Amino acid sequence: MAEVSRLEVEIVEKQFPAPSGGRRTVLRDVAFEMRAGELVVVLGPSGCGKTTLLNIVAGLDRDFTGSVRLAGKPPDTARIGYVFQSPRLLPWRTVFENVALALPSGRDPAVVPSLIAEVGLAEFADAYPARLSLGMARRVSLARAFAVEPELLLMDEPFVSIDEPTAVRLRQQLLALWASRPTAVLFVTHSTREAAELADRIFILSSSPGRLIAEVAVPLARERRADPSEIDRICRDIEARAADP
Repeated sequence: MAEVSRLEVEIVEKQFPAPSGGRRTVLRDVAFEMRAGELVVVLGPSGCGKTTLLNIVAGLDRDFTGSVRLAGKPPDTARIGYVFQSPRLLPWRTVFENVALALPSGRDPAVVPSLIAEVGLAEFADAYPARLSLGMARRVSLARAFAVEPELLLMDEPFVSIDEPTAVRLRQQLLALWASRPTAVLFVTHSTREAAELADRIFILSSSPGRLIAEVAVPLARERRADPSEIDRICRDIEARAADP
């Protein structure tokens, strides 16, 4: 899997039409860089523009002031995986077929069973999405994103609205896949604990309009993040930085 040399984001301003007329600013002064193989979490309250940020980085939204460069090129020239809040599986295709659809042109579909097995769904490869729970469907979308062989993986609150034990398992599966298939990951959440468990670095956005108000490095080794007291300590640091940027 190819790795991105660097992601460079500079969003001076992003606006949408306001319901009452005029324009509403959603993002302002958001600038950062990511290194190859880094897992960065964007943390902020609901409505602060996190999803809009991901869509801009993905090249899906070009109506903004600023620039995004991926390995020195526009993002639409690179392979980008995108995991949305909803799994977005095609209901008329099996789990195997949903994952295989994301394979780069010419890639042998023989890699698909191993991806499905790595997310714990080997026995469901021939099942259709209607048979899956929400947590299972999200595991399929995670396998599909890595099937892209992404240079950059974008994740938009992919583990929201599920019970915490399931979310913990999904985070562990994400980290296992990421370890075996290194790529840059930009992960959006409003959960401080999720950010602390996953991130190499955390970018904190303000309430709307979203501004980048703090950056927090997470030096804690991943094997120590199973310790709740260590995660609590990181969470307190994040919350203090968010309160006093």
